[in-house]
Amino acid sequence: MFRQPAARRSLWLALALIALFEIPAWMAAPPGLQALRLATFDLYQRLDPRERESTPALIVAIDEASIAARGQWPWPRSTVAELIDKIAAARPAAVGIDIIFPEPDRVSPERLAGQLAAVDPALARRLEALPRNDARLARSIARSRVALGFAGLEQGPPPAADAPSSPSLQRGGDARPYLRRYPAALRSLPEISRAAAGHGLLSTDAEYGVVRRIPLAATVGSTVVPTLGIEVLRLASGAPAFELRTSSQGVEGVGVGGLFVPTQSDGRLFVHFGRSDPAGMIPAVDVLEGRVGADQLEGRIVLLGMTGLGLVDVPTTALGERVPGIEIHAQLIENIYDGSLLRRPAWAGAAEGLALLVLGWLVAIAVPRSGPRAGVTALIAALTALLLAGYFMYHEAGLLFDPSIPGLGVVVVSTAVLAVTLGQANIERRRLALRLQEEREAAARLAGELDAARRIQMGFLPRPEDALAGEWRVAAGALMLPARKVGGDLYDFFKADDDHFFFIIGDVSGKGLNASIFMAVVKALAKSAALRGADSVEEVLKTANAEVSRENPEAMFVTAFAGLLDLKTGRLVYCNAGHEPPLLLREGMEPLRLVSSGGPPLCVLEDYPYGAAEHWLAPGQTLCMVTDGVTEAMNVSGELYGAGRLSAVLARLPAVDPVMVVAEIETDVAEFARGAEPADDLTVLALQWRGPDS
Repeated sequence: MFRQPAARRSLWLALALIALFEIPAWMAAPPGLQALRLATFDLYQRLDPRERESTPALIVAIDEASIAARGQWPWPRSTVAELIDKIAAARPAAVGIDIIFPEPDRVSPERLAGQLAAVDPALARRLEALPRNDARLARSIARSRVALGFAGLEQGPPPAADAPSSPSLQRGGDARPYLRRYPAALRSLPEISRAAAGHGLLSTDAEYGVVRRIPLAATVGSTVVPTLGIEVLRLASGAPAFELRTSSQGVEGVGVGGLFVPTQSDGRLFVHFGRSDPAGMIPAVDVLEGRVGADQLEGRIVLLGMTGLGLVDVPTTALGERVPGIEIHAQLIENIYDGSLLRRPAWAGAAEGLALLVLGWLVAIAVPRSGPRAGVTALIAALTALLLAGYFMYHEAGLLFDPSIPGLGVVVVSTAVLAVTLGQANIERRRLALRLQEEREAAARLAGELDAARRIQMGFLPRPEDALAGEWRVAAGALMLPARKVGGDLYDFFKADDDHFFFIIGDVSGKGLNASIFMAVVKALAKSAALRGADSVEEVLKTANAEVSRENPEAMFVTAFAGLLDLKTGRLVYCNAGHEPPLLLREGMEPLRLVSSGGPPLCVLEDYPYGAAEHWLAPGQTLCMVTDGVTEAMNVSGELYGAGRLSAVLARLPAVDPVMVVAEIETDVAEFARGAEPADDLTVLALQWRGPDS
């Protein structure tokens, strides 16, 4: 499927990273990733906090105004008892007290009597006769459905065996191994604690400085206890006990008074926070001074706690607000009452792991196949899909799906795959650059070699001024223009003896280096045969044909026209081996084509018996020979130069000087083919016999 090594390496790396991030997705995340997960859940709530549908719980707050009116805290227990009595008189459904009374009241009458005994014995006796404040508070608590709060401690003496607790019913097994455990507890005085109808845990655990979850049930020592919110709901519903449902996976939820609240496996619940609402709080001083109507409290759950600054710690919620602990319990009751619960179901980790696997795999495929830009686009699309999916499940169903760990995994996977891809691309770029440099160097060497070959080839060709030095009976003009650096056309001329002039023009099949080498071989063999004293021109071609045909693995062939001119008489003996027939030129006359059938091109038929023909040249008559690079030259429109145009150009010449003939043909062909690539080598050879006495 993936042939490139880089793509395979990218996929293996992606699979390894996906497997690494699957561990925190399916199992417990390490602290850093857990903090990221919780921050993501906080973000959901900050973007879309819970809207309050009802206020089943009211807070009677011992706030700054109450402290200012009734004096600093702690108040006398008699004042607290008065406050509870006035709340109870309004007939609330239940009362939860977020205050612990662990020590005797320091301003209780019997305590003051001991301090005044030596100063005013009579006053001390009267004080001793008054009811104790702690007893009075206990009586007020006992007269109402009150759940008294206590705090779980991480260290301290184990709870007493007779410590009051709430009855619980466990279904499905023992829940204690899964619940949050506190070895000890801080409770109110036994006299006060035993008076309460219920007892609820006040403690919550801040995670990274933020309260997000409340244990609906926990253990203190070996005893299962409910949180304060669950306990006041039990008292309000009249249920004899709260229920814990457990499975092999842990705690499933807590039931109370016909309500069932699903929890995480450790019995904790994410609180779905709404904005802090001061309207849900009533100053305690207003209750004490009768400014609160009974209808405001009747039938509702009342939570009594301290909110004044400096009196209690003020934890931070998922919304980033700092609120007193009693308000967190009130919001928990609202969550349960309105059914606006947040849940992180057991399958959430599997869903997150599957999302990481699918999206990470898609990104890992997209980057090597489509390039970095497509990979970044795929990454952005994957992250957007994860965030939207998480927010949709939170908003519509109250489900906590964590996109952060799979999102981070996808980012790490895409970054790693992108790095591998870019690294491989850089390696390939450097490799291509090196190859290009090598090819350029090779091309430069080849170009230099071809230039040298061109110079050598052109050096093989005779120059009229050298070959005919001191000879006035014959004149020559010659031109050879290779279509490439070197060509396969050839020409040669030289004096065979004092009175005979040999010449040849040829065209090797093909072009380029191979043709140029073959051309040099044919030229050398022809010249060698002529200089060895072959009997006739046809013998020269027969000898050359036999020699070249002997070793011709590329099956190349050569068209050739060769002639032997008698410089004393003008007699021309010639042989045509499949070449373009030459033209006879004379001033004032139309060009005349010298036609004869000497035989096929050289190397076509081995041992072919070539025949010769003769023609008597008149003094001043010129023989013009060309290769098919002239007649088959092509212009940009694809038209051929043709033999007709060649004859017309030569007919217009004012003189038939061979140099002028060659120059005119060169100029006209260049004008005709301007802008077009040369299709073949171009060669022209013109010879003029001037007479025996020139």
